[in-house]
Formats: sequence, structure tokens, C-alpha cells
Amino acid sequence: MKKENSRIKELVKSLNPHQEAYVNLNLKNPRNGEYLLAVFRLVPGGKLNILQAAAEVAAESSTGTNFKVNTETSFSREMNALVYQMDLERNLVWIAYPWRLFDRKGNVQNILTFIVGNILGIKEVSALKLLDVWFPSAMLEQYDGPSYTLDDMRKYLNVYGRPILGTIIKPKMGLTASEYAEVCYDFWAGGGDFVKNDEPQADQDFCPYDKMVQYVKKAMDKAVRETRKKKVHSFNVSAADFDEMIRRCELIRNAGFEKGSYAFLIDGITAGWTAVQTLRRRYPDVFIHFHRAGHGGYTRPENPIGFSVLVLSKFARLAGVSGIHTGTAGVGKMKGSPEEDIVAAHGIQYFKSKGHFFEQEWTKIPEEDKDLIKLVHEDLAHHIILEDDSWRGIKKCCPIISGGLNPTKLKPFIEVMGNVDFITTMGAGVHAHPKGTRVGATALVQACEAYQKGISIEEYAKTHKELKESIDFFTKNKPAIIEVEKIAESVERN
Repeated sequence: MKKENSRIKELVKSLNPHQEAYVNLNLKNPRNGEYLLAVFRLVPGGKLNILQAAAEVAAESSTGTNFKVNTETSFSREMNALVYQMDLERNLVWIAYPWRLFDRKGNVQNILTFIVGNILGIKEVSALKLLDVWFPSAMLEQYDGPSYTLDDMRKYLNVYGRPILGTIIKPKMGLTASEYAEVCYDFWAGGGDFVKNDEPQADQDFCPYDKMVQYVKKAMDKAVRETRKKKVHSFNVSAADFDEMIRRCELIRNAGFEKGSYAFLIDGITAGWTAVQTLRRRYPDVFIHFHRAGHGGYTRPENPIGFSVLVLSKFARLAGVSGIHTGTAGVGKMKGSPEEDIVAAHGIQYFKSKGHFFEQEWTKIPEEDKDLIKLVHEDLAHHIILEDDSWRGIKKCCPIISGGLNPTKLKPFIEVMGNVDFITTMGAGVHAHPKGTRVGATALVQACEAYQKGISIEEYAKTHKELKESIDFFTKNKPAIIEVEKIAESVERN
């Protein structure tokens, strides 16, 4: 520690006057409510040392540029981001951003423009990864947070004590509207709860959007009549422009669906945060489903530039989405470790959660308030909170789990996750069943029943042939499945 302190003192001496304005290693109480806090992994580029590079990052991501300008004012200097802590062994720097910098209308796009905007492209760094953020309660007051939550979906479906069992229609493209709806029907008829468009689904000539919506409604009605259970479909409303996105939303709302039976999926990174927050504010009574297509360009651990899955997920909750994909924690085919993916999932589920560096309280009331302490305890006991008193904090966001899962992997994932408060959307894990989608859905339901009853799936399969066939198939084809997953990962990287 003494050696590091000595090194830091030398680094401070190396700062020029411009850089000094963006460093305060003696900042008193950074968690006093005035700052958004961020932790970056930073490797300097060129001739700068780590503190000089950190100061340039703080400047570029707040009030400054690469030189001191004569147009500064006493007030503008108060808006400087400040490097306030360092860990030289791990190349970590902590930066405090006065949150008054940000658009006061609760604009997530604006925050990200500051803290992971131009700074990801400056030549003073060769690695810059935003690993964690912390929001003060005074700042949370300005943001929507989720409105329609997993708890609301559970009430609609009358599903408790287990994950919401869902699927992604496969093949992801190429089915006509009627063929697509038929696969939806098969999954629902087999016992599934939730179906989603795959993220590229739009208004293709072979599957017109309006017909797809119309036929899904008919398929859902038939499945509900036969199973006497509610169903949900998540429609991708991402579009080329605002008007078309809203037109698709209104098409769905006017198609005769029961309230609660549909969700709006938005490709949040490619469509943008403005589209995400528009949906949240225009449709507070709809489950807003954030698909994170393109996230790997920022979040993959081997990528030195970008931000973590936790950061992406926290901002999704702040923006008000009901659910976001958070990864399969190494259980499925997607890149991601339990530490990375489960920390992200828990970070958006709970009223108080530990991130990689910060413990986040999603509260708008003082940390010392006795009601907050009660809410934290109720949340950890899995009671529904913030239902009638949402002024107290930001509601929870639901992890959505997809990518290489099948019925044999349901229990392993639940064990890694540590709870059942998520939506799982298995694609080939259902549709690749030798007897087809309906039987594949039944096998998934049976795997979930085995978990609920505390019975191994192998034991349960002795009296449930659909599950037995699923286990045999995915065990027999495991080498081939692993090879396919490796190819998929290679494609995603490139």
C-alpha cells in the first residue's frame, strides 16, 4: 500500500494544470448524492501515464477537451468530472460525475453520450472499459424505472414459484406469417407461457408484419381455449423511424389482444435508447422487452473498449425496461461467466444489490429511512415491493435468459442463478425435439416440474416420455451441439 501511495504521489506531480482540474484524490464522501460514480479499467496509450490518461478521460467525458480553454467559468468548473480513486495493480480508476451534467428529463442516452461516448475513441487510451456505475438517490428521482414488471406478468399468467417458460421461434427467419403462428400455437399448446419474435423479425415480404400479428392472435386464442391458461407474445416493434415503431405498437394494441398478453420487444442497442424510453413512456402498461443485439461489441471481457454487462443492465433498469437479456452464465452457448452474468441479473432484480465495485440502492428515499430497511428485507424474502408505493424507488427489471439452453440445462441454470425470477426463452432447446415443438414444450414443462418437486430429471423422465426423449436427444447430440455452439460463437465474434 505504501509503495502504491508513493507511486500515486509521483503520478500527481506529472499532471499539467489542465489535467489537475479533473483530479481530486482527496474528494470527501463521493457518495454524498452529488455524483454518479463510475469505475473504469484503463490502460493508457501513447506517452501518457495512467493518471494523466484518466484525467483526459474525465475531461472529455464531462466539460473539457484536450486543452484548457479561456471560455471556462467558475460554474463550469464545478461540473468537471473528477478522478477520485485509483488501483494501479488492476489498472482501475474511479471517476465522479456531477449528475447535474445530465439532461434533467431522465435521459439515459444523454448519460451514455457523456461517460461512454467520445472517450471510447480517444487516442490517449489503449483500453477503457466501464465496469460498474453507481446512481445516487437524488438522481434516481429523475428517471422512470420499470412500470410493468415480472410480478405483473406472473399475475396475468398465474405462474408462481418457477421461471416463465418461453421460446424463440426458429428458424429465426424464413417462416411465413401463418407458419410462424403455427409454431407459436404448438409451443403454447405444449404448455409454454411466453413466445418472442427473434430480434431481426420485422416486416419481411415473406412474413408481413400485420399478418404475423393477426395470425399470432388467432393462434393464441386457440391455445388459450384448449389449455385454459393465459399466454404472452413479445412482438419486435423496432423500426426505421419513430412513426413506424409507434404504428407497429398501435397495430398490436388494436388487434384484439387481451391486456397483458403482449409485450413490446425493442432492439435496444441498435434501435437506440431514445426508442427504448419512448416505449416506456408511451406504454407504461406493457412489458418492455430489451433485446441486446450488438452488446458483445462493448461487453465481451476480451474487448478492452466498452462497458460491462452489468453497466448495460443497470442502464436498462434506469431507462424503465421491464426485462433485458442478461446471458446464460456459461450454462448455455453465449459468452459470459457466472460472475459477469449473474451479478448483472441480480443487479437489476433487487432493491439493493452488490455490483462488481458498488452496492446499489435503487431507492429515492434516504438510506437511513426505516421504510428502506424494511423494503430491502421484504425484497430478499421475495415479497412484492413497490406495488402501491412506487415513489420510494425504482422497480425491478426481469432477467431474460436465452442462448443454447434446453430442458437438461434448466435446473443447472436455476442453481447458478439462485432464484426462479426470470424468463427463459429456449429456441432449438424446444424446436429440435425429435417429436417437434409441441412435445419439446411439454418436455420443458416436465423438466420444470421435476425441479419444483425436487426430483432429478432422469428420475422424472422414467414416467414422462417427452422429457425422456429430450434428455436422450440432447445427451446423444451433445458433441454436435457443442460444435454448433462453437461455430455460433465464432460467427458472433467476427
